[in-house]
Amino acid sequence: MLLDRDKQTVQSGNIPYEVAIIGAGISGTALLYSLSKYTNVERILLVEKESEVGLCNSHKTMNSQTLHFGDIETNYTLEKAQKVNRAATLVRNYLLRNDTSQKSYSKYHKLVLGIGAEQVQELRDRYREFQSLFPQLKLIQKPEIEAIEPNLIKDRKPDEEIIALYSEAGYTIDFQALSRSFLQNSIETQKPIDIMMSTKVKSLKREKNLYHIQTDRGTFSAKSVAFATGAYSLLFAKTLGYGKDYALLNVAGNFYFSPGVLNGKVYTVQMKKIPFAAIHGDPEVHDQSLTRFGPTAKVTLLLENRKYATVLDYLKTAGFSINAIISFLNILSDKTIFNYILRNLIYDLPLVGKRLFLKEARKIVPSLQLNELEFAEGYGGIRPQIVNTKTKHLEMGEAKIVGENIIFNITPSPGASTCLQNAEYDTEKIVAFLGAQYTFNKQQFWKDLGDE
Repeated sequence: MLLDRDKQTVQSGNIPYEVAIIGAGISGTALLYSLSKYTNVERILLVEKESEVGLCNSHKTMNSQTLHFGDIETNYTLEKAQKVNRAATLVRNYLLRNDTSQKSYSKYHKLVLGIGAEQVQELRDRYREFQSLFPQLKLIQKPEIEAIEPNLIKDRKPDEEIIALYSEAGYTIDFQALSRSFLQNSIETQKPIDIMMSTKVKSLKREKNLYHIQTDRGTFSAKSVAFATGAYSLLFAKTLGYGKDYALLNVAGNFYFSPGVLNGKVYTVQMKKIPFAAIHGDPEVHDQSLTRFGPTAKVTLLLENRKYATVLDYLKTAGFSINAIISFLNILSDKTIFNYILRNLIYDLPLVGKRLFLKEARKIVPSLQLNELEFAEGYGGIRPQIVNTKTKHLEMGEAKIVGENIIFNITPSPGASTCLQNAEYDTEKIVAFLGAQYTFNKQQFWKDLGDE
């Protein structure tokens, strides 16, 4: 097991680490990989509160297993799709070049389904706009859809308009396994990397150009620090005076299972104004005999799903200042958002919740029966959605706070898909933090991971 490097090593004398990475999920391990392989940074500390990498939102039970390129995600503009496609391509190329046995991913086709005249026209327009960026994308009609995904057509009304944007190049990923791969390849560089699992960060402070990180296994010093701890990143940022104008609207996503009714990933058209993914159906990453539907999206006062002790940490993070409360009320006063949140809360209610969810799932598979749906117990993670308490609005996309020799990553979807591009950005920042004697071989990074 690659965690044999998890030694209780301590700093030699008073020599600080050059970089401390807090959080060993997909973002933290991607940064470790970039720093260890493409820079001359030597002394790196990786701290993780769990016993293994990727046990929180990177675990396959905690996310939608999707490598997002922006081709079938209808909430992405062309500009955003260009950025996400560039980032996801790095992950795809890493997988193809480092995981030839496909231990961490499966390849399935993918499509987004348009139902009714309005959605059909939206997908036709999208196809024309996005075709140059995604030349492999196809606009397919009912007969082609039926040949690829027969259960999308079975029991559907004959006069119902339907169309799809389709691509053969879909990747379903076990992001925990990918995190392990990043860690293993980092270790193989033979750099002095200290890995501390089952280690909780209690606090940190900055003195004399060093960050002192207090953990339940001792205090460690580093010249620079990168947090990759999801919602917790904002909590630690606030302890140092950063992110005072931010709060979190945390959303917990749950899933339902059915027997294998889909051959590949099937998205539905995104609801307007809603930053969370519309319900979709996916084969499990290494088990096509099982289909996962979801995610639902309910507002929660937790920083980690099903860990109720994290409510206090959420309250500390949110702050619940007057501006934060006004911001939440402003967001929830939007009728579309309020109705969406209310409906998703009902999905968790006994009896009625499953029946209501079935109506949504039947937009994808009309023949799906109630007894075929089973609540995916233990599945579903937390997505931290940033609220700007100055503007009183949600801030879409990924969030990052850069301070004095410190970075706080608060990465909602598609954080996993953009993990290597995020690592590239953070690597550049960290090298700049450390000084002119440190270098980042960006050219080699792109030679190894970019398109040839």
